[in-house]
Amino acid sequence: MGYIRAEDVLPSEVLTLVQEFIDGQTLYVPKKDAARNTWGSVSGTREYLEHRNAQICIERGEGSSVPILAEKYCLSEKSIQRIIRDSGLSKAM
Repeated sequence: MGYIRAEDVLPSEVLTLVQEFIDGQTLYVPKKDAARNTWGSVSGTREYLEHRNAQICIERGEGSSVPILAEKYCLSEKSIQRIIRDSGLSKAM
């Protein structure tokens, strides 16, 4: 992340006010809430995990055991159980 000189972008009145609080220090200005990306939305991680978890639930519903799924997906048995529980599949079984 690069830095932008405040004096190049802020009106002098705003810069003077900011300097009263943090004179000479680095300040991070967060994006507006509407401009923020949700976790994993840019990298595709969220979509990947949703697909993987759905596949785990499908395979569990077809009879695969928790230990086999844990080994196949390189997850702990507790993680597989949590994925199944959170999907609501465990209530159907």
